[in-house]
Amino acid sequence: MNESLERYFNCYFIGIGGIGMSNLARYFLAEGKTVGGYDRVQSPLTDALTKEGAFIHYEDNIDAVPQQFFDKERTLIVYTPAVPSNHSELNFFRSEGFMVMKRAQVLGEISKMSDAICISGTHGKTTVSSMIAHLLRQSHVDCNAFLGGISKNYNSNLILSDKSRITVVEADEYDRSFHWLQPWIGIITSADPDHLDIYGTPEAYRESFEIFTSLIRSGGYLILKKDIAVMPRCESTVRVFTYSENSGDFHAENIRIGNGEIVFDFVSPFGVVADVQLGVPMKINIENAVASIAAAMLAGVTPDEAREAMQTFAGTKRRFDIRIKTDEIVFIDDYAHHPKELAESIDSIKALYPTKKITGVFQPHLYTRTRDFADDFARSLSKLDEVILLDIYPAREEPIEGVTSEIIFNKITTENKVMCHKSDLHTLLKSRDIEVLVTLGAGDIDRLLPDIDKLLREKLKRRDAVS
Repeated sequence: MNESLERYFNCYFIGIGGIGMSNLARYFLAEGKTVGGYDRVQSPLTDALTKEGAFIHYEDNIDAVPQQFFDKERTLIVYTPAVPSNHSELNFFRSEGFMVMKRAQVLGEISKMSDAICISGTHGKTTVSSMIAHLLRQSHVDCNAFLGGISKNYNSNLILSDKSRITVVEADEYDRSFHWLQPWIGIITSADPDHLDIYGTPEAYRESFEIFTSLIRSGGYLILKKDIAVMPRCESTVRVFTYSENSGDFHAENIRIGNGEIVFDFVSPFGVVADVQLGVPMKINIENAVASIAAAMLAGVTPDEAREAMQTFAGTKRRFDIRIKTDEIVFIDDYAHHPKELAESIDSIKALYPTKKITGVFQPHLYTRTRDFADDFARSLSKLDEVILLDIYPAREEPIEGVTSEIIFNKITTENKVMCHKSDLHTLLKSRDIEVLVTLGAGDIDRLLPDIDKLLREKLKRRDAVS
C-alpha cells in the first residue's frame, strides 16, 4: 500500500455503493482496514460489501456513522464527485479537519506505486479494462485491477495479486478524475464529447485526454485509437502506437463472423496472432480486443496466452450481457448510454441476428446528456425494429425545463415506437411477441432485469408447451 495511506486504519466512503467507490472499499477491506460508508440507496453492491465486512447506512446523518470513524488521525474519508456539495456528512468531516480525498486521488495514490495500465475513453473503457485484466490474470504475468464493472469471470470489480506489480485501472474522465493517475501504459479508446455539463465544450473535453497522455511516465506506452481528435503530449521516451479494427499499428485481419461467433487474426508490429476467438461476440469487441491484446503483450503476455484467454473472456455485467440465448428468444442487457454506444450495440445485435425482430428498451441517463444529444439518440434508436422509451434517469441532476424523453421520442423514425413508464414495462412486454430484446441505459434499468428475465423465460415455457 502507498505510504501516505498506510497510516489510516479506518476508511469511510461517502457514496460507497458506486461501482468505482466499491472497488476501493473492497481494496481497503482486503488490506485489513475498518471500512464503512453512506449511500443513498441499498443495492446488490452495498449488500455484497456488507457481507464482506463494511458498515453501511442509507441516511445522510452524522449520528448514524459508527464511532470508530470519528478518530481523526486514523480515519480517511473518501467521496465521489457525484455527492452533492451540501451533503451533511461530507461537510462535517471537512469542517472537523479529517483527511478528505476524492476517489480519484486515492486511486492515484494506490496506482503510482505500481506499473499502471490506465484505460480511458468515452466508450469501451470498462470492457477493455476487464479484457486486459483477464488476459493478464490468465497468463504468467498476473495483475491487480480496479474495474468499472463487475467482471463475469471473477464476479467482482476488484482483482488482487500478491505477485504482480501491474495494476489495471479504468481511467474515468468525469470531473477530470483521470488526471490523478500516473500510467505506465495509457490507452485512449475514444474521445466523443460527453459530460459537457463539466467540460463546457467538445474542445475542452478532448483536451482533457491530451493532458492524460502527458501523465504517462518516461519509457511508457500510449495506445491510441487511430484517427481520433487527440494530439498526444507524451514525453519523447513514450512510445506511441495506434490501433483500430482494420488499420493502425495494431489491428485485425481475416475477420470471420457467423453462427454467433467472431474470429480474427491480430496483427501487430511484432507479428500475427492467428485465430483469436471472442468470448463475447460483439462486433465492437474486435476493436476492444485489439487494444487489449496490444496492452497485454506489451506487459509480457505471450501470443498463445492471449489467444487462449480471449476465448474464455466472459465479459462484464451490463456490457452486452447475454442473459438468455435460445432459438426462440434472445435477451441482451447493455450499459450503453451515449448515442455512439447505442449504435454500436444495436449494429452488433443486427449482425448476429439479421433475420430477427429486435426490440429495444432505452432509459436515457441525465437531463443534460438527453438535451445535448437528442438528435443522435433518436438516430441510433431508429436502427431498432421496435423502440420502448422510458423516462430519463436523473442521477445527480435536477430536472431541466422542457427536457424529457419526448424530445428523443419525437425524432425516432421507427414506426413501432412507444413511451412507457418503468412501472408499466412488465405489462407492455407481456403483450409483445419478443424475438430479440435489448435493454439499454446506465440508470436503474438494471433493477428491472430479474423481472424481465422471469417474464421471458415464462414465454419460452408457454411456447414449448404449445409445440
